[in-house]
Amino acid sequence: MTISSHLSELKRKHDALSQRVEDAQKSPGLDDLTVVDLKKQKLRLKEEITKYSN
Repeated sequence: MTISSHLSELKRKHDALSQRVEDAQKSPGLDDLTVVDLKKQKLRLKEEITKYSN
């Protein structure tokens, strides 16, 4: 896998997690820990994207 394709995949996953976080925050049935976990996953992806972008 090339770096550019890996970056594209990471960005796709990041965008998908962004949507999940947004949906989770709108859903009254989900607990805050779920939202926090999703945000942590999103942050890890963002850090990895930054690492490969430099």
